[in-house]
Formats: sequence, C-alpha cells, structure tokens
Amino acid sequence: MPATRTESVERAMSILLAFSSQNTTLSLAELARETGLHKSTILRLINSLQIYGFINKGQDGRYRVGASVWRLGLIFRQEFASRENVTPALRELVAATGETASFYVKAGMERVCLYRENSPNLVRFHVEEGMRLRLSTGASGLVLRHFSGEAVPDVRVFNANGTAHSVGETNPNISSVATPVFAAHGELTGALAVSGLISRFDDAARAAVVPLLERLAKSLAV
Repeated sequence: MPATRTESVERAMSILLAFSSQNTTLSLAELARETGLHKSTILRLINSLQIYGFINKGQDGRYRVGASVWRLGLIFRQEFASRENVTPALRELVAATGETASFYVKAGMERVCLYRENSPNLVRFHVEEGMRLRLSTGASGLVLRHFSGEAVPDVRVFNANGTAHSVGETNPNISSVATPVFAAHGELTGALAVSGLISRFDDAARAAVVPLLERLAKSLAV
C-alpha cells in the first residue's frame, strides 16, 4: 500500500526548501517561481508557517526562514557526530590531500552536507554546509544508500570497510571517495568524504587517502 501523503504539507515543505545559502531571502514572485505554486496558495501557507516561526517577513517585503528552522537544525545535529569531533578529521583530510573534505548525512531522498572543510586551492569542489545533493550520485551517496539498507547497482564498488569511489557522477569534473561512519552501537550516522578535481584527485590520489579516511571514520564513532 502506498504511503499516505498530504498535499498541503508537501506544498508547505516546498516553500521552506526553496530557501538556500544562495537564496536566503525570497520575494513572493520568487517563491512562486521556485515552487510552481500560485501566489494565493503560498500566502495562505506562509500565514501558518509564520505562526509557528518557520518563516519571517522582513520590512522589505521579502521572506526569510524563521528561528524554528534553526531550532530543528540544532536538534538534527545532536543526532550526529559533533562539529568539535568532525572538524579536526576534516582538516586532517584537507591537509593530506589538498581537496575538500565533508561529512554527509541522509535526509529522505537526498544527502545533506552537515560539515565541511573546503580545499585551499582556487579551483576546487566547493560545497556549503546545509547544501542538499542527490542521494543517487557521488561516493557519499553510494555509502549512505548502501548502509541504510537501500539497493545500489553493484556492491562490488565497496571495499571490505565499506569505502566507495565515484568519478564524474555529481559533477563531470569531480571525483570522490567516501566511507561510512557508525555510532558506537553500530548505527550508521553519516559518510566521511573527500572530493576534488579529477585531474588532481585521480585513482592513485584517492587510493592513497583511503587508509587515513577509514581510520578517521572509525575515530568518529560515539
């Protein structure tokens, strides 16, 4: 039996998901364009979202996410490895590879970059914390799908420790390698990943960082 869905809730969620680090404020017209909803529908849903603190309207007439989003974000982060634990691991990976290191978590049908340290190189794979990416691509996507019980095309892409590589899936110029991070009781908490330009982060470079990546992932078990 298909899962029961509530259209009004999905429409409200589409309004919240229209905001991003690149679009922190949106006008009514921009919300309509991003969501595909009629302006009258958006206004009706925003009235409810404002009551519960999920959206605020500024004096300039533009809309912003409200404090309730931040509160839920803090609760969400408490379920995963803390920034204080993850940041040193990310920095060590960046120092060892010169590429971008990230910690991803599964959120529905997407993966979210919870923490990251960007490469110091001017030309790099750049990802922002909170950025949502497809779960169907990238090494971290493979890891999160496989170890949360979802089917993947070929389990042979994983080594004995669950590490996987990806070349050109999320971006044709980017390759990545990722490994699972488990809690002390064995539950999957996320994926630790390194991503960089294919021209630099080639097969040999990815293979060289795997032992360090896997060791740091094990150190994050809490």
